[in-house]
Amino acid sequence: MTTTAADTGATAARAFRLRVYWEDTDAAGIVYYANFLKFFERGRSEMVRAVGIDQAALLTGQGIVFPVRRCEIDYLAPARLGDELDVHTTVRAVGGARVDLDQDVTRAGAVLARGKVRLACTGRDGRPRRLPAPVRAALSALAIRSC
Repeated sequence: MTTTAADTGATAARAFRLRVYWEDTDAAGIVYYANFLKFFERGRSEMVRAVGIDQAALLTGQGIVFPVRRCEIDYLAPARLGDELDVHTTVRAVGGARVDLDQDVTRAGAVLARGKVRLACTGRDGRPRRLPAPVRAALSALAIRSC
């Protein structure tokens, strides 16, 4: 996990670097569109890990998970086999039982895909649960604004 220059402020964007492998592409060596969802997931997972949130412990200890409730993606340019990509994740807002994120996949600074993701905080039964106070505090510290 790397951090961007913006990491010095409260609106810190976290960047996760990855390389495109054959398994990520179609026969032409272009990243299959759905794999950007996987790239976003990796970026989100690394961001929460970097601020000390242990998702496995939340699941086993409290039965809490963070499913994607909504996702919107704009594909701006293709990624290709062998590319080194950065997934930038910014916390846009933190609510009682949700987290809104902005995510970009970039190559050498050029945005290839831009996403908006809403995570829900739920129990194993799928019913909404309030964000635990330590999780809310960690994510709120990164947020552009809290609501």
